[in-house]
Amino acid sequence: MPIKTDKTEVRAPGGVGLLIIDMINPMDFDGAEDILPGAERAAAAIESLREAADARRTPVVYVNDNYGQWHSDRAKIVEACTAPGRLGETIAKRLAPRKSDYFVIKPQVSGFYATNLPVLLPRLGVNRLVLTGMAADICVLFTAADAHMRAYDLWIPEDCVASETDPHTEWALRIMRKSMQAETRPSTALSLSAWISDKA
Repeated sequence: MPIKTDKTEVRAPGGVGLLIIDMINPMDFDGAEDILPGAERAAAAIESLREAADARRTPVVYVNDNYGQWHSDRAKIVEACTAPGRLGETIAKRLAPRKSDYFVIKPQVSGFYATNLPVLLPRLGVNRLVLTGMAADICVLFTAADAHMRAYDLWIPEDCVASETDPHTEWALRIMRKSMQAETRPSTALSLSAWISDKA
């Protein structure tokens, strides 16, 4: 039976939800300049995937670091990351969350640690996750591990994640494929519609 949330019945098509991890980012950390080219490529692919999600009414959930700002909220994080002169300004503006998107603030690397994500996803009818964002070898990897332990099916499109180096990304994707049975084909080779239909 669909769950009622805000007086609206919510049931994610195929049980699929799209997570966008740490792409709203000031990129003021060590190694940010190294990850920037890959993050920009990933942002373009994520934007296309988000459009496909909109077309299929797939929930879009931003899972974002608080960057040590413990009094922060969604609006303040977006404002800080899109400020002129920020290294991550262009990406943050390109992928800025819309009113209909969900926004989960995380205090540590995993999107499941000390957040409301474990409560939100079941309420949206989500039991399969598409993980995108950065860094593939840190926050995406740890979120994927926690999702795997909670029995979520995973698709981590290799063109929708980025790390400081390509070998780091490839290493993380290998672990997620082998240890978490994650699908890692790029979004150009596997469509969201096809993955939604699979096992639906």
